[in-house]
Amino acid sequence: MKKMSFVFLNSIFLAYNCSNTDITEPTEPDTEGVETSEIYYPPLNSDSWETISLDDLNWNISQLQPLLDFLEEKNSKSFIILHNGKIVIEHYMNGHDETTPWYWASAGKTLTATLSGIAEDEGLINIDNKVSDYVGTGWTSATLEKENLITCKNLLSMNSGLDDSLGNSISSENLQYISDANTRWAYHNVYVKMQEVVAQVSNSSWNNYFNTKLKDKIGMSGAWIPLEDLNVYWSDTRSMARFGLLISANGEWENSQIVSQSFLNDATNTSQNINQAYGYLWWLNGKSTYHLPQTQIEFQGELIPDAPEDMYCALGKNDQKIYIVPSKKLVVIRMGNAADEDNFALSNFDNDLWTKINALIN
Repeated sequence: MKKMSFVFLNSIFLAYNCSNTDITEPTEPDTEGVETSEIYYPPLNSDSWETISLDDLNWNISQLQPLLDFLEEKNSKSFIILHNGKIVIEHYMNGHDETTPWYWASAGKTLTATLSGIAEDEGLINIDNKVSDYVGTGWTSATLEKENLITCKNLLSMNSGLDDSLGNSISSENLQYISDANTRWAYHNVYVKMQEVVAQVSNSSWNNYFNTKLKDKIGMSGAWIPLEDLNVYWSDTRSMARFGLLISANGEWENSQIVSQSFLNDATNTSQNINQAYGYLWWLNGKSTYHLPQTQIEFQGELIPDAPEDMYCALGKNDQKIYIVPSKKLVVIRMGNAADEDNFALSNFDNDLWTKINALIN
């Protein structure tokens, strides 16, 4: 991804409201088996966000500094851990602060999945229907017969059968047939077509629908910025944490169901029979095999062996991370430059980071 001028970004985020990172005394610790109704939600129009201390969680405080040192050494810019919605750790480094926007890269794919779920909840789409029902035929270079095999679910599951080697553009000439839908898993930017689907059925723009149905309802800041033929989401780190909290709470924000639990259940479980470790644009840990971008090799073992088995995650280029661990009531956020070398999603950093987190929380 090409670097963007922060002068340009600051002009976009001029009215950007960001959060104070001072840690205050926490309230009583949460207990095991907490129901969704007991999750803490930060207020929509305030910088305040309740905290909970490592002592109250009985975490190993001696392992905090080694974790933070590791993050800084690995080119991180921000890091947050939430426990049941409350901030346990919030740390900024390498020239970043709580007011600085940063790109989500492919971690933002999960925003598109969530908006698709909201549109389905509202009866605007059925993800089992073919894409051409919503955007018309000729949106690919495939024959009509092959194009009509591609459903919205295929776009969310990365098994459209379209050639993934032709670059970022989703113009029809760049969307070429390579195999039938459902027969090949390949990490492909064609998922962006779902943004067009949602805009069409909602009689709105993608930005307006996103802002109205998700961003404003959970108090996110940020903006979609066109970059290299894609819409890329930029926000502060707390906005990414708000989104992770929403998903961890089964799509609920306080007393409002933003996206249905049934859709999220489907989104965060295996969505097709090729890549066990992939849902609807979410990566899934705890599976026996997985596939990675730009290869058809099936790898044996779990996606992130040292992470909890029930963890699912949003993974973006150069190590943008949202990890959600239901069994431990955790949301973990990492933004920054690539920890080691440039990457599309998964990297060795994921497992190394979880080794450090485990030393802290266990």
